[in-house]
Amino acid sequence: MVIGIVAVLVTALVSPTLAGAQDEALEATDVGVTDTTITVTVIAAIEVPGFPGLFQGSHDGVDGWAKYVNNSCKPKNTCVAGREIVVKHVDSKLGAEPAQAGFRQACQDSFAIIGTGVLLNEDFDDISECVDAAGAATGLPDFAVTLTEPNEICTGVAFGVNPAALDCATRDDHPQSYTVSAGPAEYYAKKFKDLKSGMLFPSDSASAKNSQLPIFEAINDLGLENVYQEDVSALAQQSAYTAVVAAMRDAGVTYARSGLAFDSTVKMRSEAASQGIDMTVWDCSLQCYDEQLVAPENVDIVEGQYVYTPFLPFLGATSEAKNNKMLRNFLKNTDKTDGFAIQAFAAGLFFQEAVEAATGGDNNNLTREGVVAAAADIHEFDADGMLAPTDVGGRIASGCYVLMQVRNGDFVRVHPKKKGTFDCKTEPQTVELDIIN
Repeated sequence: MVIGIVAVLVTALVSPTLAGAQDEALEATDVGVTDTTITVTVIAAIEVPGFPGLFQGSHDGVDGWAKYVNNSCKPKNTCVAGREIVVKHVDSKLGAEPAQAGFRQACQDSFAIIGTGVLLNEDFDDISECVDAAGAATGLPDFAVTLTEPNEICTGVAFGVNPAALDCATRDDHPQSYTVSAGPAEYYAKKFKDLKSGMLFPSDSASAKNSQLPIFEAINDLGLENVYQEDVSALAQQSAYTAVVAAMRDAGVTYARSGLAFDSTVKMRSEAASQGIDMTVWDCSLQCYDEQLVAPENVDIVEGQYVYTPFLPFLGATSEAKNNKMLRNFLKNTDKTDGFAIQAFAAGLFFQEAVEAATGGDNNNLTREGVVAAAADIHEFDADGMLAPTDVGGRIASGCYVLMQVRNGDFVRVHPKKKGTFDCKTEPQTVELDIIN
């Protein structure tokens, strides 16, 4: 099962400092914390049928962040509460059992989980009811990359650098309230006028589809009239897109978007090319910001594709690493980079900021409960400008974005024009939908 999600990420980092250096000896303060180390675990799906390596970027990004912070303050590591970061990895694969086993193990040996991205799991009791070193069910801090399942979003201990749309206070209401970023839709509506929208949703998971529906509703509210939508499996071959693309043509779609992973966009556009069909706007979110989208075999097919992200461009010749120091740190320390990796790196930075706030200069005051409380009070996080300013603590999506377009195999910045900046003029859209039973 594969989802494009969203998307998504994402926030402001206080640069590593030596503020945690203390004269007193450090102690083990909670599960996963010793006098010298803090252990965290990445639980994200890698081996997924139809899309192996789906959230490999989550693992790579957390490893990159750990390398960055561990190297920043040598020989005596004082970056994260005076301790070295140790990273463990769990492939949650596809389904509940491996994810829940990973949660249980992390509850017992890790201080927090970072870069989380699990699929087809609805039970998150192992996170919300996780017991700390004092025997209290304070929960397992969860600094996620991908949040689609309400039972994870609303645990009280989950923070996404690219927050989920659902307002948990309305979870049991009918309808529920959702807040999403739809700034690019406003850009398209002004530039192209009278667009007719068509969108593909992932059919393999109700929560994955539900994470996309509020975005489409917001797009419709901003002036892109909805004339077509279809559910498509992540495992669908290109032949399945023959009827889909033809139906888009017959419905008069001029704005087309898939909410699945980038390969769905490639299949849709390849089929459209074979039928001689083009769109005014081919749109995609951060899941399409991937070197594989513009691989040699795809580059002609996806020419003109719009891609928007909540982070600065970093791939290929259009990288803006020269414009942002933290982006350079991400690229220097992360082996493989994509849209999930940069969010996972940022999730580590957010965790680091929460630790600094929770300890308040006393590195023996490091507890899960304290970090969750501190994280909830961080309302403007942007990873030193690498990501769009976001109220991660309040779990409210950012309205900021960078819009790019594929041109001759590169992701070229289209809007706003100035490098190192985001368009934050469009407020996040709040929509009401009744999609949770």
